[in-house]
Amino acid sequence: MAKLSTAELIDAFKELTLLELSEFVKEFEDTFDVTAAAPAAVVAAAPGAAAPAAAEEQDEFDVVLEGAGDKKIQVIKVVREVVSGLGLKEAKELVEAAPKALLEKVDKEAAEAAKEKLEAAGAKISIK
Repeated sequence: MAKLSTAELIDAFKELTLLELSEFVKEFEDTFDVTAAAPAAVVAAAPGAAAPAAAEEQDEFDVVLEGAGDKKIQVIKVVREVVSGLGLKEAKELVEAAPKALLEKVDKEAAEAAKEKLEAAGAKISIK
């Protein structure tokens, strides 16, 4: 095999899909017993660059009750609707323990629907 220049290698990589490039990196790491991960000092130096990528990939959300507001009874009723299997006592304890996660690891649509219902009842909600 002919030796490729750096420019030729870069051109070859430009033609690969991300999946193909990822497979290449894994094979390269296995073959040469190295890692392509950035050193911790470099990652720590640019936390703003890594945060948006993580937010785009997020597919599980937590719905957190920050406070019941002034319509506590309405919020308790909606909490019982949103969180299945709760009795009146459990829902009341959950609302009084705010801030508290109501739903964990749900998809975006379910999280938004729960947020809308709870905010309509007067609760203060955040999605994480």
